[in-house]
Amino acid sequence: MDDHSETPSLREVMRVYPTGVTVVAGLDAGGSPFGLTVNSFTSVSLDPPLVLVCVGRRSTWHDRLTSAASFTINVLSADQEAIAIRFAREPSEGRFDEVEWRPAQSGDPILRGSLAWLECSTTEVLSGGDHSILVGRVERCAVNDRAALLFHRGGMSSVEE
Repeated sequence: MDDHSETPSLREVMRVYPTGVTVVAGLDAGGSPFGLTVNSFTSVSLDPPLVLVCVGRRSTWHDRLTSAASFTINVLSADQEAIAIRFAREPSEGRFDEVEWRPAQSGDPILRGSLAWLECSTTEVLSGGDHSILVGRVERCAVNDRAALLFHRGGMSSVEE
């Protein structure tokens, strides 16, 4: 006999699965940066290089992100928990105020201090229930040796390589 609950919700099961934490960012039609915290991110293909992120349809930035030609994925480092929280909370306006970033070749934001970043061109937007699945072709990327920020059981922690 084991000690597992026989009727957990999908949310309860997914809470125990540790994930990395990212900020997905882009530029709106006026050239202003926008972004949101996302932990539904994964590699799809190495050849061609494709990744995906899932964005809730009720997110303030859903329509802007899913209609953008490009976006960046900033994989957050262990010391960026405050950034993760900032980009997850409402109001969504002003999230980039006092946050250091530089433009990728596309102009989309690369956050200073991130563990890694990927600059992507949008290839597909698929329906996924209450989320949209944004598939991007990785055009450029970089990584460093910082510790990773993890989300697990509703909280954040870090992991060393």
